[in-house]
Amino acid sequence: MGIEMGAKLAAFSVDSVTEAYLAEHAPGASFEPLWADGDAAYCRELTYDLSSLEPVVARPHAVDNVAPVSDVKGLPIQQAFLGTCTNGRLSDLHEAVSILKGKHLAHGVRLLVIPASRAIFQAALADGTIAALVDAGAMVGPPGCGPCLGAHQGLLAPGERCIASSNRNFQGRMGSKDAEVFLGSPLTVAASALTGVLTDPREVL
Repeated sequence: MGIEMGAKLAAFSVDSVTEAYLAEHAPGASFEPLWADGDAAYCRELTYDLSSLEPVVARPHAVDNVAPVSDVKGLPIQQAFLGTCTNGRLSDLHEAVSILKGKHLAHGVRLLVIPASRAIFQAALADGTIAALVDAGAMVGPPGCGPCLGAHQGLLAPGERCIASSNRNFQGRMGSKDAEVFLGSPLTVAASALTGVLTDPREVL
């Protein structure tokens, strides 16, 4: 998503999480991590303390139309979407369950859940994550692509508003050009589905 925010290149250094993933999914494969030289010079360096930042959303109809969730808090939603390639990892589904387990969606809100892959779907079935989401009122679709382009019951009607953990919110992307798509984290999606309005997840955790 760095490119969406105007960067020419976005890179992440290899860390223990990367190494663990490769060990599990590509055992025995050899690789050489690439990164800048230790004495590399930069035009500008910026450091952010992510723990101090308020959750944000991307407002319609552009991914860079970003605002703190407090700026839009309370806007009613009709649909919430969790999953697909951007935020359909098992950890993302677990975050949603941390808010929704034992509770139920707000009246009139649809929550669509699309695991990113078949393997994640199977893992979420095995550990009870899917059951917890369904018990809360979610509809679970086949893994992979889908609702962020209006498929798998994700089509928005005129005047409807959706909070989605996907990576696009362009006008007409999920159906009617008169609908609105806000982008947020899995926690923000789950919290909003629970309350029926755009919600700061810290208020319901």
